[in-house]
Amino acid sequence: MKKLVLLGALALSVLSLQAFAADKPLKIGIEAAYPPFASKAPDGSIVGFDYDIGNALCEQMQVKCVWVEQEFDGLIPALKVRKIDAILSSMSITEDRKKSVDFTNKYYLTPARLVMKEGTVVSDSLDELKGKKIGVQRGSIHDRFAKEVLAPKGAVVVPYGSQNEIYLDVEAGRLDGTVADATLLEDGFLKTPAGKGYAFAGPAFTDVKYFGDGVGIAVRKGDALKDKINAAITGIRENGKYKQIQDKYFNFDIYGQ
Repeated sequence: MKKLVLLGALALSVLSLQAFAADKPLKIGIEAAYPPFASKAPDGSIVGFDYDIGNALCEQMQVKCVWVEQEFDGLIPALKVRKIDAILSSMSITEDRKKSVDFTNKYYLTPARLVMKEGTVVSDSLDELKGKKIGVQRGSIHDRFAKEVLAPKGAVVVPYGSQNEIYLDVEAGRLDGTVADATLLEDGFLKTPAGKGYAFAGPAFTDVKYFGDGVGIAVRKGDALKDKINAAITGIRENGKYKQIQDKYFNFDIYGQ
């Protein structure tokens, strides 16, 4: 009888733990410094495409989202020490990052571009970048690309903690340009008063070696959360929620091919 009571208690304990796990909030890491993907509203709240997509995914999975702000280069370390459960911050899926984390399927795909003074000519050879100071966000895929592709062409690669800092130095003339995601550059700089007199220069960069297979959501290695998020991405694509969010920010299909 005592054994039966003990087994019953254990069963209830397991059920309680399962119920707790099901109700456990999903802690999502994000850097709110990349309009239109993620930025801060005047009241201090986070807004943007990434933020709305994350909330839609949590709704689809029927879990509560808890957003944890972190500088971009600290997101993967925060994931590894379990400060967060997932990274949803325009992080490109690359082979190098796959060594540290698992990625969901993509939730959007855009190329990288250079932004420089309007009228600046940059050919496919990139030879015109010799001696030019190009700002990049430290720890981003654009950082690696700039150091391995632009620097050998003579560009002076200058790393920064955030893209907003780069915009300030481009506007002030301390940098000749920057390389980053094309959509981020257009909405976060070129369409703003600070971006007046600047434009895209040179070719679009899409090399899978650097820019991967699109932008995904990072989780810890072997975490079953990946499959749940993949199912949720499919769900919001099928029920129209993804398009609703996309059309709020973009006038094109950002999901890509």
